[in-house]
Amino acid sequence: MSLLPETKLDVLLAHHASLEAAVLGQLAAEDYVKMTRELSELNPLIDAVKTYRGVLAEIKDIDAMISDPSTDAEMREMAETERPALEERIEALAQEIRVALLPKDAMDERNVMLEIRAGTGGDEASLFAGDLFRMYERFASLQGWKVEVISASEGTMGGYKEIIAEVKGRGAFAKLKFESGVHRVQRVPDTETQGRIHTSAATVAVLPEVEEVDVEIKQDDLRIETMRAQGAGGQHVNKTESAIRITHIPTGIVVMMQDSRSQHKNRASAMNILRSRIYDAEQQRIDSARSAERKEKVGSGDRSERIRTYNFPQGRVTDHRINLTLYKLPQVIAGEALGELVDALTTEHQAAQLAAQGDAA
Repeated sequence: MSLLPETKLDVLLAHHASLEAAVLGQLAAEDYVKMTRELSELNPLIDAVKTYRGVLAEIKDIDAMISDPSTDAEMREMAETERPALEERIEALAQEIRVALLPKDAMDERNVMLEIRAGTGGDEASLFAGDLFRMYERFASLQGWKVEVISASEGTMGGYKEIIAEVKGRGAFAKLKFESGVHRVQRVPDTETQGRIHTSAATVAVLPEVEEVDVEIKQDDLRIETMRAQGAGGQHVNKTESAIRITHIPTGIVVMMQDSRSQHKNRASAMNILRSRIYDAEQQRIDSARSAERKEKVGSGDRSERIRTYNFPQGRVTDHRINLTLYKLPQVIAGEALGELVDALTTEHQAAQLAAQGDAA
């Protein structure tokens, strides 16, 4: 039976009790919200710890009963029968607590900047990019999140050459962060008369929404240009210089925004995206160095890595990082079974973190 850090659990229980006492007292509204949020995050872990200790006490009582010579044979047999189930329960609880105690990604609770771009495959790639966006949009809806399109460039036959959207919801980055990479589709396009299977690709980037305090951007490092919006026509196209292009000179990252008629709104959106991309570029650099050491594939941050294949003729989706294949492509592409892939990737990542902790110990 593997043991947990009992001293750390004592500290957690004491902290939880102090929070419960504090929220019953006189608090400023801001402090009350902060403490109740922390309590709600801690409650599942505290419940697991209390249950874990309760089961440990049961095992101790059973062991005492078994070793007591005055215990009659029938009671001892019953106790010995119960013990294996309690051991399984204690190990499951211990694993749940170990995972809960893993260091959290500081960005896990943040909203997401979702960027999808058509890759190789022409019109079919744009259609696939549209399929991916609708998959994430449906998945977000099932989580109770909101999706707001910031910028979109439509493909000639439908779908998107590029689409950038904000996904707003608690824990959005935690669930979507492993979706970054190259997604490949194998299917017969509607335009294909010979019935041949084509392979196309789209790139997905999932970036946490970054606040000004998270990334320092010096005004001198920016080149900001205004220009007339380019589009299909209409009253406002080419009449005002509402489009914005911002270049971050040190990194070479460029963000162009023209979807709003307001230059102010375009500038604000462009700065939000720029902050996320600068933060993400630095995280990719750190993660690449770390994954090179650990040989860890999940969450390596490599945008050029082919992470998943959607094979329509065989109705399967394969995630290449964890060698998981689901024969439920329609449900995945509809966003309904995407959670199975998300959960499997999260579990694999947690297993790698636990293994790294074990190696460090």
